[in-house]
Amino acid sequence: MTVLVFGRGGQLGSELARYPHVKCLNRSKADLSQPGVCASVIRSVCPRSVINAAAYTAVDQAEKDEALAMAINGAAPGEMARECAALGIPFVSISTDYVFPGEGEQPWRPEVAPAPLGAYGRTKLAGEQAIAAAGGVSAVLRTSWVVSAHGANFVSTMLRLGQERDRLSVVADQIGGPTPARDIAAACLAVAEQLGTDPAKAGTYHFAGTPDISWAGFAREIFAQAGIACEVEDISSCDYPTTAQRPHNSRLDCTSLTVTFGIRRPDWKKGLSEILNEMGEIG
Repeated sequence: MTVLVFGRGGQLGSELARYPHVKCLNRSKADLSQPGVCASVIRSVCPRSVINAAAYTAVDQAEKDEALAMAINGAAPGEMARECAALGIPFVSISTDYVFPGEGEQPWRPEVAPAPLGAYGRTKLAGEQAIAAAGGVSAVLRTSWVVSAHGANFVSTMLRLGQERDRLSVVADQIGGPTPARDIAAACLAVAEQLGTDPAKAGTYHFAGTPDISWAGFAREIFAQAGIACEVEDISSCDYPTTAQRPHNSRLDCTSLTVTFGIRRPDWKKGLSEILNEMGEIG
């Protein structure tokens, strides 16, 4: 039977589409902003499990358009979860470290009470709460700093700017674990499969790359692996103001995912090498 994935156009959806037993739908086939669409699609496909890889991820724009972000990040996952619960099939949905306030230095554990800083985090938290309220066999997988060879992300941005300039100023006081979308895809499928045989594993988990690093440090590694001679200057978040406040601490404690599902944190440096190879950027 098929694994149904919402969000074909994103980084994670592009990676999940590589698997032959996965059916990925983009916005033209399933517009998550429209009520009833998700449930209708799930009923028509009759999959063995559902993965929600779709999201409104424009963090700054969400401050101005929270209603649309809430429809996609909050209401749609809840609708998916309720339909999966009604059909008795596992549901996996991706969430984010932005549900936390981003203070301190300790990695966030799944059981810590969320306290989002902005609209994006609030809408993702609403989705988590709607999934829990559905009462089915589901897992929320919070992740951070997603990167891949597809679409716009930190890696593609650094490659472009690094080739244009000799020096870049990059924020150094935000710390987290870059996470290759390919590893998230494999984790989602493994979680969905195990939920099908052991529903007791349902819950909220964290999955992020290791080791934790700053954006500036990440940029240096990108340039080093790509052979780009661009100097990185460390700056603070206040030197690079954005509409939405970013968490300073995006570290995630992924222990429970390893203990419950046997899934370990991926080495993002290895993942970065694979991404650059796919992009033809290894120098």
